[in-house]
Amino acid sequence: MSIGFLLASPNDAVIWRGPKKNGLIKQFLRDVDWGERVDYLLVDTPPGTSDEHLSIVQYLGSTHVDGAVVITTPQEVSLMDVRKEINFCHKVNLPVIGVVENMSGFVCPNCKKESQIFPPTTGGAEKMATEMNVPFLGKLPLDPRIGKCCDEGKSFLAEVPDSPASKAYTEIIQKIVVKCTANLN
Repeated sequence: MSIGFLLASPNDAVIWRGPKKNGLIKQFLRDVDWGERVDYLLVDTPPGTSDEHLSIVQYLGSTHVDGAVVITTPQEVSLMDVRKEINFCHKVNLPVIGVVENMSGFVCPNCKKESQIFPPTTGGAEKMATEMNVPFLGKLPLDPRIGKCCDEGKSFLAEVPDSPASKAYTEIIQKIVVKCTANLN
């Protein structure tokens, strides 16, 4: 579900203050027909520790939430925000399933050579996860075919299953599934 589905035009801006945004979050969680059973509910939030993050944690508090998957890029400016997000999770008793480093290198689809477009100046997500004692789930390399598949409404994993990015996605997804399944027992 996305607020984008509710706008008159895909170019419309959503300019709302906290109470209206929080009301929409509550409405999405309460009123959307998610079906009989939800195996996984992924909530994509902007970076930071805003009102919206707190609202989501509070509104889902009565359900069984396995935890948060925190996404970062290798650069220190992103890692600074992610450290705050991890500390936020600890303060509101939201387990951290793990950290994923996105845009972690570029693997050329033709020659398969990897280049560091955004080099980790302070060790990247893996080092940060170790320092913060949270699981590191993996690194996702840049692949221009991901954007192309998204634009075309196609599954990247189905279209390019042997790419390094598909393999990384699959490994990360499996780690998340194992963690969430372990929480059921």
